[in-house]
Amino acid sequence: MQINIKKDILPHLIGVVLFYLVVVFYFSPAVFDGKIIFQYDILQWEGASKEILDYRQNNGEEALWATRLFSGMPAYLVSFEVPGDITNLLTKIITLGLPHPVNSLFFGMVSMYILLLSFKVRPEFSIGGAIAFAFNSFHIISLEAGHNAKIWAICLIPLILAGIHLAFQRKYLLGLALFTFGLMLQLKFNHLQITYYTVIIVVIYGLGELISTFKSKGFVYFGKAALVLILGLLLAVGANLSRFLSVLEYSPFSTRGPSNISSVEKSQGGLDKDYAFNWSQGKLETLTLLVPYLYGGGSTEQLPKDSNTENALRANGIDANQSRDFISNARTYWGDQPGTGGPIYGGAVMLFALVVGIIFAPRKLKIVFLTITLLSILLAWGKNLEWFNYTIFDHLPGYNKFRAVTMGLAMALFSIPVLGSLGMEYLFRTRQKDQINRGLFIALGCTAGLAALIWLFAGMFSFRAPVDSNFPNWLAEALMDDRKSMLKNSALKSLIFITLAAAAVWAALKNKISTELAGATIALLLIIDLWNVNRRYLNEESFKYNPSEQFFTKSPADEKILSDKDYYRVLNLDNPFNEARTSYYHNSIGGYHGAKMKRYQELIENVLGPEMQVFIQKAQEGEFDWESLKGLNMLNTKYILAGRGENAVFQNPEANGVAWFPTSIQPVMTNDDELKQISNLDTKTIATVNESEFGKQTVGSGKVTLSQREPYELAYQVDAEKGGLVVFSEIYYPKGWKAFVNGEEVPILRTNYLLRGIQVPDGKSTIIMRFEPSSYLKTKNIVVIIQYLISLLLIGAISITLLKNNNPKK
Repeated sequence: MQINIKKDILPHLIGVVLFYLVVVFYFSPAVFDGKIIFQYDILQWEGASKEILDYRQNNGEEALWATRLFSGMPAYLVSFEVPGDITNLLTKIITLGLPHPVNSLFFGMVSMYILLLSFKVRPEFSIGGAIAFAFNSFHIISLEAGHNAKIWAICLIPLILAGIHLAFQRKYLLGLALFTFGLMLQLKFNHLQITYYTVIIVVIYGLGELISTFKSKGFVYFGKAALVLILGLLLAVGANLSRFLSVLEYSPFSTRGPSNISSVEKSQGGLDKDYAFNWSQGKLETLTLLVPYLYGGGSTEQLPKDSNTENALRANGIDANQSRDFISNARTYWGDQPGTGGPIYGGAVMLFALVVGIIFAPRKLKIVFLTITLLSILLAWGKNLEWFNYTIFDHLPGYNKFRAVTMGLAMALFSIPVLGSLGMEYLFRTRQKDQINRGLFIALGCTAGLAALIWLFAGMFSFRAPVDSNFPNWLAEALMDDRKSMLKNSALKSLIFITLAAAAVWAALKNKISTELAGATIALLLIIDLWNVNRRYLNEESFKYNPSEQFFTKSPADEKILSDKDYYRVLNLDNPFNEARTSYYHNSIGGYHGAKMKRYQELIENVLGPEMQVFIQKAQEGEFDWESLKGLNMLNTKYILAGRGENAVFQNPEANGVAWFPTSIQPVMTNDDELKQISNLDTKTIATVNESEFGKQTVGSGKVTLSQREPYELAYQVDAEKGGLVVFSEIYYPKGWKAFVNGEEVPILRTNYLLRGIQVPDGKSTIIMRFEPSSYLKTKNIVVIIQYLISLLLIGAISITLLKNNNPKK
């Protein structure tokens, strides 16, 4: 069997080249000029991981413990690699050398293209579906914010499902290879919330296949596919075993785990509802999928020249510079969320195709992908649909670990292009003209008709936002008029794009143009539409040559603190527990991470936060009450930072130091008692120990000095006049830290709620504390071997499939 270049190669080559060009030209500053997207979250991650990255580069091994973040925490969720890991190399190969993170969108298009081809959607319609999936505004806004791992995890969903679908189509080897490879990479990017949504998608698809199996009695083939996919799951998990086990091990001790104190409800074992559902999409806000500026776009948008707001500011004599600043960051969003980076929009044309899919796609696939879409929307409504989402939150295993439920729309942004592309494919397979005409008319009415109604009856919306109460009436009314204009213009554009797409489809059905031209028209309309919307949120101004150089430039305050070569911690009073710039240079009391240790969060809420507030109030009155900082002192907080100038550094003379002998022990029986004691005790002389867990301890006396320090190893010299308990200003974590006194392993106790304690003998001794988590050390070699096996499996499966397709005997 000879290869037909025009039929078998050219359409796919055109698709891949088009995907590549879309990314190259949209992100041209990154591709051609070497610029980097200014991503706030990534800069914070860089600050948090600086020590870990430097240690990896200088020593060729993992630090494993992040000492500069929240006084110390496992590094698994900050920056984590396994020596010999080839997944970074694989991502470079499959994205043809495009720079990170924009390469994720290219592979997202390729991934969706493969999925649609597996459903036998012709290339001309698969290309449009792939563009709509990867180039939606949600992905662009997330990239601008720095949510790179999230976007990569989403862009791998189609490849994972393609492998599953091929396995159920009895193409077991290719299905196994694609599923395993896609899942291996998704787990590597370690975005558990997106992987959770992937599981939901797979379960819904699997139920569809199971129901179909009952009807066709094909249980043998279903069983074979299931076994193949279980094997793929084991391989993908095995290729990430170190990361997976480490995160699983840490999870109960993180903020996602159960509370340690009785004042907090323990039954949830997850996040607080208010926190988890803070970002919940309004019900009508879902219509931004069709009309992007229905609710004003992002929290702030630049208004056009001569807008109502600009004219109102000018008429009321507002200074030109103030007016310009206000217009550049006008508060246009008026939806239910506290704020948003922009609307979630996947292209009005694809909404038109979705309705076509609901009408023409095969029943099984229609039900599967429509269910995914509707469930995604319901989950994104969050607290605006309490009866449903609070029930899910309380009873669906693992769901209460995640926040920002609007992220659930990632499932809809996946399923809509799939069902839309299927709809276009089966529309052109339909032979009944009456059904075609009726279906097109319904699709046009549901989408273009709705956009037209929104345009005509825009006045039915209030356009009022909570922030408007901060403005005078004349300014609030002008803003509402501009929001209305944004809605009307957006609705009109959606109407035009849908009409043009429908016209191209109708012309192809009437044989006026080819299906290839119709598909190309749809793809072009999607590119133009999404490009214009996305440019409002990520454009040339979003790229900088070296944003980290500017962000992390040493301040005079940093220089002053760094002149002290001792081991200590720094508290930055400027939003300390939600910033990681301090961690770039210093061992920070604070940090920036969504899963800090639970005990540390409880210490912040019950001890550190209140004592900081009181200390600042007194300091503003000229009194520096260092002795009142009971919690901060025991964490060895030697410096307090109140700005970037040299005079903004305050040295704490009462910091406890690296380790000390308490003169008495306050026994406690519960975590609640122990936490309450911290604020009232002199932590230099009194230590708390939970006797119900660690038994009675004895006090001693002497000196302790730190002789050697690495992220995962600490060495101390002890000169004990009397043996007893030594308290260390290091965070207690029971999974991996080991202590050795004169070479003999001894238990590490938890003291002062979250510090480490060790009993030492009389006289001189050497203490070594070493972080040796078995979850990492015993699995790292296995991980690399399985990654190579999966790579060989993929190469072999593709080669065998191509040989079979070109062998007439097969």
